[in-house]
Amino acid sequence: MTTFAVSFLGCKVSLADAEVIRGALIAAGHAERPAAEAEVHVVNTCAVTVEAEKKSRKVVSRSARAGARTFVSGCAAGLNGGQFASPGVAVVARDPDRAAAEILEVLGTGPACGRDRVPAALGDRTRAFLKVQDGCDNACAFCVIRVARGPGRSVPAARLVADAARRVAAGTPEITVTGISVGGYRDPEAGLGLGGLVERLAGVPGLRRLRISSIEPDDLTDGLIATLAGGGVVAPHLHVPLQSGDPGVLRAMRRHHTDAEWLAGVERARARVPGLNLTTDVIVGFPGEDEDAFARTCALVEGAGVTKVHVFPYSARPGTPAAGMAGRVAPEVVRERAGRLRDLSDRLGARHRRARVGSRDRVLVERVLDDGTRTGYGADYSRFLLPPGPEGPGGMVDVVAAASAGGHLEGRPA
Repeated sequence: MTTFAVSFLGCKVSLADAEVIRGALIAAGHAERPAAEAEVHVVNTCAVTVEAEKKSRKVVSRSARAGARTFVSGCAAGLNGGQFASPGVAVVARDPDRAAAEILEVLGTGPACGRDRVPAALGDRTRAFLKVQDGCDNACAFCVIRVARGPGRSVPAARLVADAARRVAAGTPEITVTGISVGGYRDPEAGLGLGGLVERLAGVPGLRRLRISSIEPDDLTDGLIATLAGGGVVAPHLHVPLQSGDPGVLRAMRRHHTDAEWLAGVERARARVPGLNLTTDVIVGFPGEDEDAFARTCALVEGAGVTKVHVFPYSARPGTPAAGMAGRVAPEVVRERAGRLRDLSDRLGARHRRARVGSRDRVLVERVLDDGTRTGYGADYSRFLLPPGPEGPGGMVDVVAAASAGGHLEGRPA
């Protein structure tokens, strides 16, 4: 038996891949420990930005210096494994099943399927991330992930339903459907789309809540919206990346939607899904973005009723078409615009929380603080603080939103 730790950087897909490796090691009889105490450290890296790769190298280097036998997987390792070359460090496959097999072979233990033994998400015993597809068929000018992960490919629905059932049986009440291009899901055996898959997953016995992590606007089909509108365990929250609200910048980004199409898609969803909460991604300072273009982005975000913007200051990513584009925005301007958009996001979030005061929700408890206060998220992904009570992590509490304070709602039992 070897002690091990698994870490990940980047998105929920990276986390889901790390879960598979972790599950395989547990199934093979190895013991999980904190990274500082483990003999083996597996690091699932990220390559979405230059900064993400830099952070990945730091984590790997720190692990190797601490004396852990370090295995490196994920996007950054797949794109350029040589950047992690160091004594005690081995680069393994980016695919998590292959990576797990390679690690187990080095450790001298037999193969074990991590997908059959995934007790819970890394660092979170209340939510698991179910990767339904991998890869991407788009070609956004700023993104290298298509190169790192290849074309889109989907997991059979039957396997996903079985995986979800195992996770629920292991005590995970909430599942988030994730992938690189979730909306492009197509069951390779039956041709089922994402709406049909979500409907099947929602029927898993014992599942308390089902979320969709992120979806492109052109994948907001009538079928998917109908599934969301049906309520039940499917959460009324959509994260729909915008990236820019300016038509010219969107064309330069090679996005597959216009600003008007993005708005039309989210408005169709909002009209049919009661209490829908909308969040988004925006890249600030893309080449060619002037002040007017940035203002159009802010206006669209506010007008669409977005409650949270994940702001990404643009930085050139080698290997992408955007890296060679003219019209670079000065770094100080990028920082200033990013700050303004974050301020707008904070105001929109506060407005949403104030509007929610007096409403009812069901909160999944995630943590209990030292003073007994409980934290968790409601159905629409609003964060709640709850007073001490009998329901611990994994428990569901029916609440009334009593007040808005800071970045959260204060809830009291309904």
